[in-house]
Amino acid sequence: MPLSARKVETAQPGKYGDGQGLTLFVKPSGARSWVLRYQLAGRRRDLGLGAWPEITLARAREKALEARRMIAEGRDPLAERAKARRLTFAAAAKALIESKRSGWKNAKHAEQWSSTLEAYAFPILEAFDVRRVETAEVLEILRPIWTEKPETASRLRQRIEAVLDYAAAMGAREGLNPARWKGHLDHLLPKASKVKEAGHHAALSFREIAAFMADLRQREGVSARALEFVILTAARSGEVRGMRWGEVNLEEKLWIVPPERMKASKEHRVPLTAAALAAMGEPGAADALIFGSQTKLGAPLSDMSLSAVLKRMGREEITVHGFRSTFRDWAGETTAFPRETIEAALAHRLKDKAEAAYARGDLLAKRRDLMEAWERHMFAS
Repeated sequence: MPLSARKVETAQPGKYGDGQGLTLFVKPSGARSWVLRYQLAGRRRDLGLGAWPEITLARAREKALEARRMIAEGRDPLAERAKARRLTFAAAAKALIESKRSGWKNAKHAEQWSSTLEAYAFPILEAFDVRRVETAEVLEILRPIWTEKPETASRLRQRIEAVLDYAAAMGAREGLNPARWKGHLDHLLPKASKVKEAGHHAALSFREIAAFMADLRQREGVSARALEFVILTAARSGEVRGMRWGEVNLEEKLWIVPPERMKASKEHRVPLTAAALAAMGEPGAADALIFGSQTKLGAPLSDMSLSAVLKRMGREEITVHGFRSTFRDWAGETTAFPRETIEAALAHRLKDKAEAAYARGDLLAKRRDLMEAWERHMFAS
C-alpha cells in the first residue's frame, strides 16, 4: 500500500515500501530516510534520496520519479551523482572507515586504518579523484616499503584496494581495481611472505654528516631541500612531505605535527633551527604544502623523490630513514643529553611504562638545545 504523510511520521522502526522501489527506512533512534531501490544491468542498487522531514513524502516521490526517468534512458542515477560530485581518495577512505567502524570490535582498528593510509597513501593520493587512480600511483606508494616493511606494505595494499572497491560500489569509479593482487600486482611485486623483514636502515656515520650536508646544499630543487629538512629535524620523511604552512609557528620557530599525521597518533612539536627555517623557503598559504611536488600541482613529494636525491649524490647505500639513526648515534655517543630527550626528539614512545608515566611533558626546551647542537655539528667548519 502507498504510504501516507501520517504513516511516514508515525511509523515504528523498520522499512516501508511506497511502491516502485521507493522505501522509507526508520531507525530505532526514530531517524527516517528515503531510499530508491532499483536494478540496472542485472545489479541491484540503492539510491539515497535524503532524510525526513527535510524530504517529505511528496518530494521523495518526485526524486524517485526523476531517477526512474534516468534509468529508463539507460543512465545510472548513482553514477550520474558520482560524476557531479568529485570523490577524492581521502574522502572515499574516510567514508569507508566510517562505514566499517561499527563492525570493528576494537576502536584501534579504525585508527590503524587511518594512520596507515595517511602515512603512506595520502602523500600521493589524498587529493586524487578516485577515477584517476591507476597502477602507477599504487606502485609509487608500495615500492619504497615493499621490501623494507613487507607486513606494513601488504596491509597498505589491501586497504588501498578496499578504498577503491568502496568507491566503485558507490559508483564513483569503474574498471578493474589497480591495487588488486591476484592476476595483477603479483606480476609486478614479489610475494610479501617471501620478503624478509628488513633490519636496520642503512645509515650514514655521524662523522660524515658535515661533508654530506655540504654536498647536499649544492643540490637544487624541492626534493633536496626536503631531504635537508628531514636531516635537520630528525623527522620521518612522510611527516615532512605532508607538512603544510598552517602547522608552522614562525614566531616561536615551531612545527606542530597533528596527531593524525604521526606514527604514534600523538601531536608532536618540533623546534626549528635557523637552517631548518631556511630550508623551508618563503611562507605560503596555511593549507599550502611546504615541500610540494613540482610535477603534480597540489600533491606532496613522493618518498622516491628523496631517495632519488641520494641516488644523484652517488649515495645509494644509505636510506632517507637512516638519517634518524645517524642523529641517534651522534646524540647518544657524543653528547650529554639525556636519553629521554633524544627519544622525544625522534617522537619515540618510551618502552618502559613506569618511565613513560613520569614523562608527561615533551621536553621542548631541552630538545631545542639538542637540535641546535645537531645543526652546529653538521655545519661545523
